[in-house]
Amino acid sequence: MTSEMVWMIIGMGVVTYIPRMLPFVLFRGKELPEFLQGILKNVPYATLGALIFPGIFFIQEDIWYGVLGAAAAFLIAYLGANVIVVVLGSIAVLSLYSFIF
Repeated sequence: MTSEMVWMIIGMGVVTYIPRMLPFVLFRGKELPEFLQGILKNVPYATLGALIFPGIFFIQEDIWYGVLGAAAAFLIAYLGANVIVVVLGSIAVLSLYSFIF
């Protein structure tokens, strides 16, 4: 490994570390407003939705395949099943759909 590569890896580590460290340093001991806390608590869900939603429609050429899988997952999760059961249930529903059609 050349010294250029080592410095590049160190630089990427520093550039990655700084944005993660700054909020802890800048907001230490400060309380964020309740409204902002509510927004920040929903960021993971919004991000997950933005990542999953397009995949539902583009998983196959048949758009109903993704819609059916998402509907099955939503229904099973709504009924209170844990994540493994939701995933396995969606796989079972989509396997049955593939077998029939």
